[in-house]
Order: sequence, then structure tokens, then C-alpha cells
Amino acid sequence: MRPTIPLLRSAPRYNFPVNKLETFGLIAAQAERGEIIFPTSVNAALRLQLALDNPDCHIEDAIKLVLGEPQLAARTVALANSAAFNRNGEATVTNVRAAVMRIGYRNLQMLVAGLVVRQFGSRIIDPELRFKAEQLWEHTAHVAALAQVFARRVTFINPDTALFAAIVHEVGGFYLLSRADEFPGLLDADPENWIQLCEEVVSREVMRKLSIPDSVVAAIQSLRSGLLGMPPSTLLDTLLLANQFAPVQSPLAAPADPQRISEDSALDFVLNQQTLENIQKESAEEYRLMSAALLV
Repeated sequence: MRPTIPLLRSAPRYNFPVNKLETFGLIAAQAERGEIIFPTSVNAALRLQLALDNPDCHIEDAIKLVLGEPQLAARTVALANSAAFNRNGEATVTNVRAAVMRIGYRNLQMLVAGLVVRQFGSRIIDPELRFKAEQLWEHTAHVAALAQVFARRVTFINPDTALFAAIVHEVGGFYLLSRADEFPGLLDADPENWIQLCEEVVSREVMRKLSIPDSVVAAIQSLRSGLLGMPPSTLLDTLLLANQFAPVQSPLAAPADPQRISEDSALDFVLNQQTLENIQKESAEEYRLMSAALLV
């Protein structure tokens, strides 16, 4: 049976004061019922993601699905021609087939995940929420670059898995921002941490809807309460370190929520100053290379 792809439904914008607790409850309840509202431009990306998850997916099927979404097709070609995948100055790729062959399925999955995450904020009208969505994406991209480097140099897990997990680790926040556009003031000062409570529920259900692998979901769900392992060796450890040292923080993080790991403890038990500086320098380069394809 072909998986059902959720379609966009227009949502009203309420101009009266909202009861935050009731509204967060409504959004969380809708998420738990599977009523996740995706932009229509995400549909082709979701179909491609489901196809790529199939180990028997043929390259011709992947190419057809990429061509089914013009923005995804353009981004795939751009990624193939970016410095990250054309460091030797090879001939410019001018078609989707050559682009997919150059970047491979793993990186195509990263691109699809990035597109899906970004599209949640694409129709936000409120300028403050749009600013938060852009800040959240910058945070996500920095965490993704750091996670890849920490995976290679510290935790020694699969760097592709770390990159993918980091790209989608704030998907609940993006979805919540897209819904908050319907309810002005919903994400204002939040001393009761209702945002975080709602985001946890929403994130779980959005990741389920997106068919994110269980191991990735488990690591992301443990981020808020997780403790860094010694020595760090898991996907959760990788995400904790990447979040800790990301130069741009999430705009949805609770101001009073203390860091689960401090910079000093991470430096004392995991990294020396020189190693950390090298990782930050390398991740900054990874961030720059990814930006050409993802930060658009």
C-alpha cells in the first residue's frame, strides 16, 4: 500500500488573544492524531525520502522523484556543483542524473531532509516568527556541520548519520513556528516552559510522520535530558556536543534551562583547547560548503 502523503490545508490566522495552554494543547493533540500540516512543496520530497529508505530503490526512480519537485531538482544540481562535491574543479553538472550520481543517495537524503525542515517556515507571515525560523535554521546548520566533525574526530560514529540527525533535530521547532503564525503571541515569554513541552510531543509525531529512523528519533528525544557519556561514543553524545558548541543557539530554547554539559567539563574530559579549536575551524568550513546548497 502506498504511504499517504499529508497535504497542505489553509489555516486561519487568529487575531484575538490566545489561551496559550489551550492552544499548545490543541497543537499537541492534533500532532498525536497525525494531523500534521505540511506545505504542498514537501510532498515530492517526502515521496523521495520514502523511496530512498527502500534498499531496492533504483536510481531511475530517484531521478524521477527529484524531477517531480523543481526546487529539489535545482538544489540537487547546485549541491553537486558546490565546493563540497566539486573540490577538484571537475566539469559542471547540468542535469539531475549526473548530480545524483555525483552526490550519492546519502547526501540526497540530507538535501531532502534540509528541504523538508526549511519548508515548514516558508509560509510564515509574521516577521518576528520568520526571523526566529531563520535563526533556528542557522542553528540547525551549524549543529549539522559540528555533528559531522565530532562524529569523525571524537565519537567515531557514522558522520552521515550524525549529519542527518542534526539536520532534523529541530524539526518540531520548525513545525511549531509554522503553526504559531496562526496564533499571534503564542511564542512570547514562556516562564512555564509550555513551548518545550509542546515541542517534545510535536517533534515526536512529526518525526514519525517523516519516517525518521527509530535510532535517530531516540537520540533527538533524549537531547533535553541527556547526559554526555564518557568517553562520548553515541549519536546522542555527538548531538549534545554539537549543540553545546554551536555559535548560534535555538530561539526556542528555554532561557532558564541550564546546559546539561558545561563548556569547561567538555573541555576537561573530552577535548583539549587545541582540538576544540580545530574542530570549530573544520566545522566552520563544513558550514560554509553546505550553505551554498542548503541555506537558500
